[in-house]
Amino acid sequence: MMDAYLQMAGALAGVVGLILAAGFFFRKKQGATGFMKVLGYQPLGQKAGIAAVKIGAEVLLVGVTATEVRLLKSLPDGIAPEGQREQQTAREITDTVKKLRTIKESMYASQ
Repeated sequence: MMDAYLQMAGALAGVVGLILAAGFFFRKKQGATGFMKVLGYQPLGQKAGIAAVKIGAEVLLVGVTATEVRLLKSLPDGIAPEGQREQQTAREITDTVKKLRTIKESMYASQ
């Protein structure tokens, strides 16, 4: 009876070990070949925000909610000198956030 429990515990430990090893392998592989990089994120509320994402040679400005991801603007990667790309993207995110807040305030003011 005790042998059956030891055999079952050993098999369970082996399966858990295989799952952990596979997770470690796939995480390492994903990090090494990642083609997407999040440059910045600006929350607009509890479940919404704007993110700048670099995919290949493009920088995408996307709106993110709990149920949707929507492309707001696509920027070519070479639009600014090397040191200024992040600053320009951050300025564009800030400008977009200001515009959205202005729209939101005008909607509440009209009610």
